[in-house]
Amino acid sequence: MTTTTQTRQQGGPPLLVPALAFGVLTIASGALGASGTRPDSSAAEVLAYDLGHHGLLDLLALVVFGASIPLVIWSATAYRRLRKLGVTAPGAVIGLAGGVLASASLALSGLVTWTAAQTANPAVPALSRALTSLAFATGAAGFVVPLALLIAGIAVPALFLGLLPRWVSIAGLVIAAAAVLATFTLLTPALNPLIPVGRFGGLIWLVLVSVLLPRNRHQLR
Repeated sequence: MTTTTQTRQQGGPPLLVPALAFGVLTIASGALGASGTRPDSSAAEVLAYDLGHHGLLDLLALVVFGASIPLVIWSATAYRRLRKLGVTAPGAVIGLAGGVLASASLALSGLVTWTAAQTANPAVPALSRALTSLAFATGAAGFVVPLALLIAGIAVPALFLGLLPRWVSIAGLVIAAAAVLATFTLLTPALNPLIPVGRFGGLIWLVLVSVLLPRNRHQLR
């Protein structure tokens, strides 16, 4: 096998495949969880919902956990692509670390949601409340903040090296900034709108990058 063939095979899968898989599962999880309880719901409300929607929660847990898999595949593939394009700055590693952390947090959120469905007990409503709060925290701030690292880790070197259209890189930095600010949702629910900005804005941005990021330096304008 020639060196040229080996290099071509090491480029990784098309970024668009895991990005679309992640997108479909993210939108599905949003639809499934739309009727669920909120962070300010009482323990009694959370317990009643968990007892009455066992099957829905199982499905939601599966979808959320499943979304973590294409995300980590995308992160690893994007890291490899950046390295192939000549990115040697820490941004590529920061992006990979952010993608792994975001994926792990998403997986944890799904597993905690599944646990909440299995352990709902009328005698212990506080347990359902605690598990739901943990599932929300890991799937909200715990997810979008490291997702910001993934986005920024790609957007910054892409901006300096011209790997993406300038407006795409700048949009990524804006989304990343909003997602980082979602850290403060742990202090005040007034900033909760930043969570969907980071989640769905980040999703759209990842799809754009999947289409626009060159496969090799020969494709650079």
